[in-house]
Amino acid sequence: MLLSLDMKGVAASTGSACTSGSLEPSHVLLAMGIPPEEAHGSLRLTLGKDNTREDVDYFVKVIKPIVEKLRDMSPLQEGVI
Repeated sequence: MLLSLDMKGVAASTGSACTSGSLEPSHVLLAMGIPPEEAHGSLRLTLGKDNTREDVDYFVKVIKPIVEKLRDMSPLQEGVI
């Protein structure tokens, strides 16, 4: 997913900069009660004062087909939301 987003010009990560390289799920998500298997699948996006509504709309536009493609490729797709 990160590579596909990058190819569309969207910067995303799987965790904070201070935990880069860690294979553990986010301690923040775990503290919020998110199960570890879901926390491992989290995606981090950062917005700043220079981002526009158009930036958000673009992300919403490009993420859907990326998720659909990855779900189609997944052997776990059967019976998943």
